[in-house]
Amino acid sequence: MSHFFALLSRMKYISRWALMRNTSQENLSEHSLETAMLAHGLAVIGNVYFHKQLDAQRACLLGLYHDATEIITGDMPTPVKYHSARMRDTYKDIEREAADTLLSLLPEEMRADYAWIFREEEQDAYLRRLVKAADKISAYLKCVEEEQAGNREFESARVSTLQSLRAMALPEADYFLDHFADSYGKNLDELTLTEQNTL
Repeated sequence: MSHFFALLSRMKYISRWALMRNTSQENLSEHSLETAMLAHGLAVIGNVYFHKQLDAQRACLLGLYHDATEIITGDMPTPVKYHSARMRDTYKDIEREAADTLLSLLPEEMRADYAWIFREEEQDAYLRRLVKAADKISAYLKCVEEEQAGNREFESARVSTLQSLRAMALPEADYFLDHFADSYGKNLDELTLTEQNTL
């Protein structure tokens, strides 16, 4: 009997932004889905607009599982995780051990199909950069959502996350921010507005 998928299903019980006052709680499953969709989109943007040959499906899977180790480690707040180089390196070691633990829960015959997702491989270096950007975009959009709900708790997080995103100097992420991000500030009527219902 393997507990791998049953354990993954508990991602929905892990809340994000634990140190922040939220108007709408976000769990790890929701964040992982959004990150996967964004990572896929960034890879497609790279292919369509910057003439790259990126594996968008592979980027999507990397995004889907990018925080799966938090089932074991929990969601460590960013200010704590990156407090110092020592803290960051220690947490990286913990993440690697958690990834090995998750893989060990799979039947041995299936592990090779998942190992590349949990263990960083050189061929995926650029895709993992896109996943990191997608992760930050997801965080940025959460900040925008909270601010729109009147919660000023996320104001400085929005500014610093956007600065961090721009500093990554990824054309795919910049393109997304310039062409897609503003839509997240619109209400449902504005998002679904068509020429037909404006007459």
